[in-house]
Amino acid sequence: MCTGKCSRFIGLVLIPMALTCIIANVLLIFPNADGQWTKHITTEVWLMGGIAGGGVFMLCPGLSAVRAGGKGCCGTGCCGNRCRMLRSVLCSVVGILGAFYCFMVSLFGLIDGPLCWTANDKWEKPFVDLRKNDSYLFHKEDWSKCLRPPNIVLWNIVLFSIMLGMSILEAVFCAFQIINGCIGVFCGDCRKEGKSKSKHNDEGL
Repeated sequence: MCTGKCSRFIGLVLIPMALTCIIANVLLIFPNADGQWTKHITTEVWLMGGIAGGGVFMLCPGLSAVRAGGKGCCGTGCCGNRCRMLRSVLCSVVGILGAFYCFMVSLFGLIDGPLCWTANDKWEKPFVDLRKNDSYLFHKEDWSKCLRPPNIVLWNIVLFSIMLGMSILEAVFCAFQIINGCIGVFCGDCRKEGKSKSKHNDEGL
């Protein structure tokens, strides 16, 4: 596959991943899809790992990779291709940092669990003090400790897991784009070479 086509493919994959992270993070702000609980959400949600790290930071390398696979403001020749590829490499580095941020926020969001109203008649994180081998993630019977919002534990697990999984995939695709982009910078885009050879063959005929 040509570096240009590969860049475009990676970009078209990264963009929906970024949007998925943004949507997941927005849903975490509204537990159980109800606005009345918005004041009682965890710090990990407010850190906006999905909106910022896995979302906005990922749209930059996604859009840059798509542009690297087509014509852009840098021109249509060999230098233009290399310029767009270099820009996509730099944006992909930023994307990896964003994915790492999203990963860490999501990981701690899963480990610590949600903020909820408990039998102690207060808002707290009932799963923070549990030992690692007794994680609430593997003991569904402990979820009943959270009385309100309804289904908050499952809501928290599903959405943070989505963000965690997306951040890993985003980092992998950004790493691929860094490699692909470097090849494009130093070797050029084979599509242009193919067109050039075809043009010379036509002139020879």
